[in-house]
Amino acid sequence: MHHLLNLLIWLPIIGGVFVFLTGDDDNPNISRYLSLFIVLLTLAMCIPLLTGFDKNSAVMQFVSEYPWMPALGINYSLGIDGLSLLLIVLSIFTNLIVILATWDSIHKRVAQYMAAFLIMQGFLVGVFSALDAIVFYIFWEATLIPMYLIIGIWGSDNRVYAAIKFFLYTFLGSVLMLAAFLYMGYVVGSFKIETLYAIKLGMTAQTLIFIAFFLGFAIKIPMFPVHTWLPDAHTEAPAGGSIVLAAILLKLGAYGFIRFALPIVPDACNKYAMVIIVLSLIAVVYVGLVAIIQKDMKRLIAYSSISHMGFVTLGFFAIFAIARQSGLSNAALVLEGAIIIMISHAFVSSAMFAGVGYIYDRMHTRQIKDFGGLVHTMPVFASFLMLFAMANAGLPGTSGFVGEFMVILGSVKANFWIAFWAATTLIIGASYTLWMYKRVIFGPIGNDKVAALRDLSGFEVSAYVLLAIMVVGMGVYPKPVLDYVHQSVSHTLAQANKSKL
Repeated sequence: MHHLLNLLIWLPIIGGVFVFLTGDDDNPNISRYLSLFIVLLTLAMCIPLLTGFDKNSAVMQFVSEYPWMPALGINYSLGIDGLSLLLIVLSIFTNLIVILATWDSIHKRVAQYMAAFLIMQGFLVGVFSALDAIVFYIFWEATLIPMYLIIGIWGSDNRVYAAIKFFLYTFLGSVLMLAAFLYMGYVVGSFKIETLYAIKLGMTAQTLIFIAFFLGFAIKIPMFPVHTWLPDAHTEAPAGGSIVLAAILLKLGAYGFIRFALPIVPDACNKYAMVIIVLSLIAVVYVGLVAIIQKDMKRLIAYSSISHMGFVTLGFFAIFAIARQSGLSNAALVLEGAIIIMISHAFVSSAMFAGVGYIYDRMHTRQIKDFGGLVHTMPVFASFLMLFAMANAGLPGTSGFVGEFMVILGSVKANFWIAFWAATTLIIGASYTLWMYKRVIFGPIGNDKVAALRDLSGFEVSAYVLLAIMVVGMGVYPKPVLDYVHQSVSHTLAQANKSKL
């Protein structure tokens, strides 16, 4: 059992290298089926992690540690809590969706395409299971390489510009995060994350470390105003790249806030919480309004992602005011709600970007004005997209509602106006999502190209069925997810409400 995390990291990486070396564009299905087998195998390997995990314990589980650079206090140390376990499973599940949803959409360098996603899956598991800050950083940076290649090779016309912009933005933020890690490691002589939790830092040091963490994680999420790389990256990336980017890579920044910023520099987080809350509300409201006027479906969904992730950071930093005014139980409600939004957003954004990919492959346009009447030619697609559009708008009974309701419910007990402005996302989200859906799906058939469209293939339907099960399942019964993260949330809150001065 202790070797499972290592297997989940290195099996897809080695498998990806094998697919890359043995792939042949004359027989692309070999690469596709081999990649599908590897992802299903790693997903099956998550079952003993889920069943063997003790939900009542806040300590890291399935821990393994190997000396790497002991003279520098760096060890190859792995382990998981409830949050990282769910994000690992989510990463692998998302890769399964990518393979199914883009089965027939990539025709050049298929082996390299599949290999890039497999290798990135291994790196992502490494990020979520690392218990050493330097190991975390190495895996964090490693995820940039396959995504850079995915955008730059298989993207649209401006793919090189978007890939370079994505790489430079996220890399520059990460360098500051590394500087913070190196400073703390120098102070305590170790890079173990649990050791860093115990470090005592003055307010000046906490502020500088917080700024470094904030820039590293805020760019990744991305938060307003460092969000401008995301619409370009999404617009130019292939459908599979957009799915992983929205579902998982954006969550790395949110995970970083929970794992590092809140527990290590809680006094600085508390001091600057209102700044983060204001930036989050700007993302929720202003960026949501920007989404309404978009003409490109991918750009609309990209801005929607920024708006939803603003809800996540709002929940993270509202906990300080909520804990002071109404206790840790309400703070836990909000933090758990923010995590639910993270996971729900992964499912819903995957479905929305996959949907744009489906119709782009058929019509080679993403402009809303080029569609209309898809319900007549693609009724199965229209039915699924209705569910996911409603989830994106936060309809009760879908996963999109649960987390937003928890954050608003907890926030209103601390500050009515924060909750009020956060709640506007339900109106704004419904506006841009349903306005897009109405113009694309309903009305008369827009043109001859729309009239000639074929409905979803078997692989495309299978991806949508899996996502629909998750969206409805989590919307109706979120308790299993909350059970896994409850102890992690309690541990994070205990650290965040303990002064480190």
